[in-house]
Amino acid sequence: MNNHVHSLLNLPRLYKSLVMLLADVVILPLALYSAFVLRFAEFWPQPYVADNAWMFVWVALVGPLLLLKFGLYRAVVRYIGWHALMSILQGVLLLVASLYVAAWFVEPVHIPRSVPIIFALVALLYVGGTRAIVRQYYRHITRQNYQRKSVMIYGAGTAGIQLMKALFSSHEFNVVAFIDDDDKKWKSTIQGVSVYAPQSIAEYLEQHEVDRILLAMPSASASSRKRVLDFLAQYPVLVQTMPALSDLASGKAQVDSLRAIEIDELLGRDIVPPLDGLLSKNITRQAVLVTGAGGSIGSELCRQIAMQSPSLLVLFEMSEYALYAIHQELASIFANVPIYPVLGNVLDTQRVRDVMREFAIETVYHAAAYKHVPLVEHNVLEGVRNNVLGSQIVAQSAVVCCVKHCVLISTDKAVRPTNVMGATKRLAEQVFQDLATTSQTTRLSMVRFGNVLGSSGSVVPVFREQLEVGGPITVTHPDITRYFMTIPEAASLVIQAGAMAQGGDVFVLDMGEPVKIVDLAKRMIHLSGLEVRDGMHLEGDIEIKFTGLRPGEKLYEELLIGENVVGTQHPKIMRASEGCLPSAKLKQLLSELDDCLEERSPVKVIELLMQLVPEFKPVNVCVDWLSYGSTLGRQD
Repeated sequence: MNNHVHSLLNLPRLYKSLVMLLADVVILPLALYSAFVLRFAEFWPQPYVADNAWMFVWVALVGPLLLLKFGLYRAVVRYIGWHALMSILQGVLLLVASLYVAAWFVEPVHIPRSVPIIFALVALLYVGGTRAIVRQYYRHITRQNYQRKSVMIYGAGTAGIQLMKALFSSHEFNVVAFIDDDDKKWKSTIQGVSVYAPQSIAEYLEQHEVDRILLAMPSASASSRKRVLDFLAQYPVLVQTMPALSDLASGKAQVDSLRAIEIDELLGRDIVPPLDGLLSKNITRQAVLVTGAGGSIGSELCRQIAMQSPSLLVLFEMSEYALYAIHQELASIFANVPIYPVLGNVLDTQRVRDVMREFAIETVYHAAAYKHVPLVEHNVLEGVRNNVLGSQIVAQSAVVCCVKHCVLISTDKAVRPTNVMGATKRLAEQVFQDLATTSQTTRLSMVRFGNVLGSSGSVVPVFREQLEVGGPITVTHPDITRYFMTIPEAASLVIQAGAMAQGGDVFVLDMGEPVKIVDLAKRMIHLSGLEVRDGMHLEGDIEIKFTGLRPGEKLYEELLIGENVVGTQHPKIMRASEGCLPSAKLKQLLSELDDCLEERSPVKVIELLMQLVPEFKPVNVCVDWLSYGSTLGRQD
């Protein structure tokens, strides 16, 4: 029996439609007979049935033709919905109307007026019911033939219902429950699926083998999503989300295009829309140069700059591969923007000035820098040379070439630095501040912010890779915290801050609340459907291993040196008023720093950095790989 049914379900589409049409040839007369039975309360109302035999022939021939006309046989039964039901309703009503009309031409007329009405109701039940039975049977055998994963949907609103409908036709998932915050929906059912309170998740996970929870909240604010994700992080179940409304509206994604939770969603940062005019002020119809254009921040700056229609965009980068990659990407998207990929090093003064003059640059975003704390600790000379002298060359060249705006991309590690990288960035800030006091043509400013998600060296990609291989996840210290921001948000705020510069400004971005790295690791483990393995959970999946602070690393980052900070017209951007060394002393010490670099003495360079940046307090001795004072020592 089952083999015959399976063969029928696997027939070509045309044959299936023909089978359904032939079934209606039988079903419609049966519905008419049922109408007579109900009307006269007799199993065989012989006189009426015999006298009106033509009606049975009529509904058997005309009924399927009308249903065909309204497109019923084009509907796929396994996905049948309201459109198909409307086709049935229209076809049956027209068939009843045709019966009344045909009855005028038949003598004698022995049709009680209620019979066609009863027939209409019964026909709707029979024709629609057969489709519903076939659809349910198909779903039943699908569940048997495919090992579908049981899932719960968080969010019983419109998006959740659409997701459930999309998954019903899937061979992969079976929706077993809804979860929703609205207590008015609790204990209700949506197409046979019950809605529960969030507090019921633990109990439901124990009773059913739920594979994952699907988040159906595409229009919720970032803070609302974070609240839900924080709540779900306590359960060892994989959490996925449906696409954002913008991606659904643009056609970039379908309702059932599920994806993993992005780490920025765990931060719960509500993005403030850019202020009118700030993004375009220093860019639109202007020549723009980005140094370090192939890096994480530099490349995103280039993308957002290109969207503001500059007269031209110069990509300045020392890495051939990085330059090629960002140029290919931008050229394929922004065909109307002249984009020039230029290989070069910010330490090459003549090259920098040639580029600024040749392209008549009006705005510079200086993102070229060595940013990895441990690497710079082990390569002091190159870190200082690139971050300090390179920034000095870019700033001085901007002044000499009459560039209108020059913005330095700085870091929170410049505040009371404990490492060489942070000290070099604070010194670069002072170079910009000093030049800003004398420049009449160029407005120099700095934008300071914390870690960006997804950048090279960021903990998030590292954690993901460690999760994929089964751990352990490595964290340097149980108490280490960091500020985080997405790369697109950081780039947008950098551009807007630079547009507000008056000269010598130190802009600080609102990074929100600091995040404890170990908590971030635990959330990533839980939302991946795994458990942390520790002394309390020996059967857990992923261990968190503490490796100790790296050279130059500190537990907490800060954004301000002093307390003198004021707001700006943008709620996420603050302006800090911070002092720097007197100009004469700064120039003298920078000259000495240059001599130390020529001597190639990392120890002396660090000692001089401590004079240039009084707040610089190294947490360890010099660990430069080539330093005589390093832990390696000399091998004779």
